Amino acid sequence: MKVMKPLLMASLLALPLIGCGELGKSDLDVKKISRTVAYSLPVFHLNQLPMDGHVASNAFNLFIDSLDPSRSYFLQSDIDRFSENAQLLHKTLRKGDISFARNVFDVLMERLNDRMAFAEKKLEQGFDIEKQEKFLWDRKDAPWPMNEAEWDDLWRKRLKNEYISRLVSQQVYANDTAETNAVAQAATNETASAATTNLVADAAIDEEANLSPEEFILERYNQFKLTMESFDEEMLLQRYLTSFSHVYDPHSDYMSPSSVEDFDINMKLSLVGIGAMLRPDDGTAKIVRIIPGGPADKDGRLKAGDKIIAVGEGNKEAVSILHWPLYKSVRLIRGEKDSTVVLTIIPAADLSGTRTKKIALVRDEVKLEEQAAKSEIKTLMLEDGETRRLGVISLPDFYADFTASGKDKRNARRASTDVRQLIYDLMLEGMEGLVLDLRNNGGGSLVEAIETAGLFISSGPVVQVKERQGIQVLPDADPEINYDGPLVVLVNRLSASASEILAAALQDYKRAIIVGDKQTHGKGTVQTLMPLGGSKGSLKLTTAGFYRINGGSTQLKGVTPDIIIPSYLDVMDIGEDSLEHALPWDTVRPAMYRTHNGLEQLIPMLSDQSKERLDENEEFRFYLDKRNRLKERFDTKTVSLSLEDRLAEAEAEKELDDIQNGTFLEDDEKDETPDIILDESLNILSDLIDLKKMGQTDGLLAPNLSSREGSLAR
Repeated sequence: MKVMKPLLMASLLALPLIGCGELGKSDLDVKKISRTVAYSLPVFHLNQLPMDGHVASNAFNLFIDSLDPSRSYFLQSDIDRFSENAQLLHKTLRKGDISFARNVFDVLMERLNDRMAFAEKKLEQGFDIEKQEKFLWDRKDAPWPMNEAEWDDLWRKRLKNEYISRLVSQQVYANDTAETNAVAQAATNETASAATTNLVADAAIDEEANLSPEEFILERYNQFKLTMESFDEEMLLQRYLTSFSHVYDPHSDYMSPSSVEDFDINMKLSLVGIGAMLRPDDGTAKIVRIIPGGPADKDGRLKAGDKIIAVGEGNKEAVSILHWPLYKSVRLIRGEKDSTVVLTIIPAADLSGTRTKKIALVRDEVKLEEQAAKSEIKTLMLEDGETRRLGVISLPDFYADFTASGKDKRNARRASTDVRQLIYDLMLEGMEGLVLDLRNNGGGSLVEAIETAGLFISSGPVVQVKERQGIQVLPDADPEINYDGPLVVLVNRLSASASEILAAALQDYKRAIIVGDKQTHGKGTVQTLMPLGGSKGSLKLTTAGFYRINGGSTQLKGVTPDIIIPSYLDVMDIGEDSLEHALPWDTVRPAMYRTHNGLEQLIPMLSDQSKERLDENEEFRFYLDKRNRLKERFDTKTVSLSLEDRLAEAEAEKELDDIQNGTFLEDDEKDETPDIILDESLNILSDLIDLKKMGQTDGLLAPNLSSREGSLAR
């Protein structure tokens, strides 16, 4: 069946494309910057990789993929031509010559112009939406089109996929928009809560809902074209030099002067925005962390792994940010306090891009107090009818108020002092055991992580730091133990850096049971900002690595929990191991430390009891079902191009979402969404207390008196 509709927005394609010869100029000294970067990378980076043909070849691949991540614009003949001198690019870079980057960009603009014309023609012809065929949405490793026939067929399927996606969105999720609008109309500015305020903003965001699928698709491509036309020399230089720095590792970047300016703003507490950390990913701005206490955290709809593809201001038309430098995307997302920003995202659970969502958020400051540690007492009902009081401390960040000075510095808020006070308060309330919740803790102050570890252990090493000059062991020097009772540490895939150091230390000392996802994030490196002088920008370079006291790095492998609870984060590409050219895991000599006896032998028993409970937990079965469907979706790199199939898939997913999100619950029950993972951690903690009372953990807190070197990380 052919579906054809008149195109009302053909004029969208009337704007001419510019060639590379008209690439916007800048005042940067491109030659000096390029030479400085070429000579600095092998000298100052931790791994001391020489700038040679190997680096050049990898930088070539990264640069091409950064411009065409879906391998849809360039032809194989283009790649063959570009590749002829790929292994010599390090030599031209040392001379300050980036003409290769300009030439590649020129070809990209020509190919984009061609594909825009093809899209307009194909959308006029329509699609057979009943035909059974597949579209390969994950084209990261796909071959480039060999000829124009392959190119056209790829784009026919690509456009058909976008067309069907729009139809599905309009048919399956139309009721969601209507419900949002109804809530918005009933709310007022005076009575709106933070969540309701965002619903009010949502009501005005979907002006695109009235566009036909053809109009919608053409408008998106037109916005992308305008984005690429806006590329200037500073943006291209950053893209090209970052391709070289990413060969060394994915956290090393060249930052143009504009990027440095935005980086400095991000370090200030007065920043107003949505409260999310972003990184470039296949032409989008990918959310890697939601900042506790920020608008996105309070709203709850944005998730780590979501990809932002467009940004709107209030009820104005959204602007595509595909292929924008991150600093430009961040500038658009930032804004005045209490103003509304509208984000168009590809959800983390839908990497195929078959469904996009719009989320409106009211900008606000992310305040230190809202990121602070919090505690509560959870009362657990035991089988004998008795109750048990268990403490939970949630620590979203290892914060420290570095702006304080003088007398204020002594009273400044710090993660470790807050946790110490919370422990004291919980003990006064009769706490029998403690869960330290480090989920989504992306790190922060290394000093605070060490001080926090010291609350649970006597003095001793906490982490080893390896720099080019050697290895330094950083200890907790305070022999006082603030809490010596049963301890569970809860982590997930988004627990990174300093939180991994704390979890690893408590695991190596055998002081706590670690519970959570199959592993933590795996970021075990330290970056240093190196200004290049004048207005040349800066290099952000990896200069050090973290190692556990047992000698294993936290890089790449992170921390493997003692008891693993299956998580949907396990199946998503959000860890360090999902990044190209991530530094490898390695080891150093273990430090000298004393372990606590008794915990290790209990892990199999605690794990079996946990599995038995979860197998009987209906809520966890729903959770696991969603996780397994998500894994199946990620493992399947193709999507059906039959409207009937796609509608059925979308309805099934929506039904499961409705069940999990409590659509069928009473309104007062929706606010009591259970935290299945935390609940199970409390059960594990209770089991640990029982085993201790039964005498199964004699010497639980007694240190192994023979000082020894720990074994290598698991």
